[in-house]
Amino acid sequence: MRKQRTHYDKVFKDNAVKLSFERKNVSKTAHELGISPTLLYRWRNKHQERGESSFPDNGVRSREREAGKVAELEKRLKEDETGRDILKKALGIISTSDH
Repeated sequence: MRKQRTHYDKVFKDNAVKLSFERKNVSKTAHELGISPTLLYRWRNKHQERGESSFPDNGVRSREREAGKVAELEKRLKEDETGRDILKKALGIISTSDH
């Protein structure tokens, strides 16, 4: 029978990493927390690379949400740039017709 995969939340991972940096023996800390030392070392490496943004609540969904937000912001930026360009042209036409 296959073992059920355990998912750990951001708070647990952050606390485990902080605790592992405070103590000397990472393997012992991992066993006390009920996780494998390999997993704790992986979390530590990720934390050192990315800092506080290391553990989004659910990685895949978080990236999808961020990608959606980026696409929406890019769309709004393009619309705003188009509006700005139209206003510039209108201002140019108005200012030349007054003379």
